[in-house]
Amino acid sequence: MTHVLIAGAGPTGLTLAIELARRGVDFRLVERSHEHPAGVRGKGLQPRTLEVFHDLGVIDEILATGSIYPPIRGYQDGRVVWEHRMHELKQPSEAVPYPMVVMQPQWRTERILRERLAALGHHVELGAEVAGAEQDGEGVTVTLGGGERVRCAYLVGADGGRSTVRKLAGIGFHGETFETERMTLKDVRVDGLDRDHWHMWGDENGFAGLCPMPHSDVFQLTCTPGVELPVEIREVLWESEYRVNIRMAERFRNGRILLAGDAAHVHSPAGGQGLNTGVQDAYNLGWKLALGLDHVIDTYEAERMPVAEHVLGLSTRLLREQDPKRDEETQQLNLGYWDSPLSEGERGGERLPGHLEELRGTHFTLFGAAEIADPRVRVHPGEGFLLVRPDGYIGLDSDDESRLRAYLSGLGIVA
Repeated sequence: MTHVLIAGAGPTGLTLAIELARRGVDFRLVERSHEHPAGVRGKGLQPRTLEVFHDLGVIDEILATGSIYPPIRGYQDGRVVWEHRMHELKQPSEAVPYPMVVMQPQWRTERILRERLAALGHHVELGAEVAGAEQDGEGVTVTLGGGERVRCAYLVGADGGRSTVRKLAGIGFHGETFETERMTLKDVRVDGLDRDHWHMWGDENGFAGLCPMPHSDVFQLTCTPGVELPVEIREVLWESEYRVNIRMAERFRNGRILLAGDAAHVHSPAGGQGLNTGVQDAYNLGWKLALGLDHVIDTYEAERMPVAEHVLGLSTRLLREQDPKRDEETQQLNLGYWDSPLSEGERGGERLPGHLEELRGTHFTLFGAAEIADPRVRVHPGEGFLLVRPDGYIGLDSDDESRLRAYLSGLGIVA
């Protein structure tokens, strides 16, 4: 029996697959499309996501092929009338090693993640759509589009806002689609426009923006439908129309079926939160599925639903305010799991800043003086006992060694 079947090979599904692969967990990653998607689509990688990519072993390629956002230049009547940056320029520090949002077209982010997955000996199964799912107390029987039946312990729907897995699980998807609020997205080539700025035009009839993608000759065009663009488009490579859609699943888990990414929550594009939240859903879920303990897997919903609610509210507010400037609120570094059943002690639930090299890998990290025999825990000197989960959040902060050992025992770790 396959331990996990992942439906959907976008950034969320790929992150989850890498997390399982590097732990030696048996899984399959299926994608309904017959080819890998093109299109810039989501392009902003937040500082917290960059820390996740550091752990996954893809950060060097992400940084080498991406860039920080260029200054935004606004035009009126053919003249530049304003210019500013979306993000304040910041230098790396020990606490925040990746302080700047990195611009990276989604097709390239996915390619980099697929290459990492391939290096771990796994691949995406294209043209394989989940068509049915029946679960019982021991697992889920999934029927794929070609008729193949797959038995798995868990099914994870990372298959987007129109998730088939969510529908099969009978999970409601509450919110609103704003039919009158539409935006056109296109990947284009244009002549006569510098690539050092994000160019924007706007008036009472709508807006248009052309953002240069790093290490390419492509601009991403975002505009309200029908707006007149004051430059000539030489070639259209990809296009789509987006409707403002703000929704969240009523649950992230129904028995042995779980949801992550857009299958669980869809956002407005304001603030660049959607892709990043999905990646971090998967980062939270991966180590829990690998442990295979039901009470631990249960904490996925307890931890990620409040984050999704917060981020949905944030992205919606940014959409309504139309303020292009961004700050720490959108970087996702301040999110935590303070109310989680897995968080104990004064600092329980906090992201541990810095220490990226000590934390890198699939292990728990203990800063303290205890001897732990289980290889899944790496021990470093420290005062008291600070146990950090594999996803970089503090699980236990205590001076009591017996409390530490009881906590580890609850995770199936022999201390």
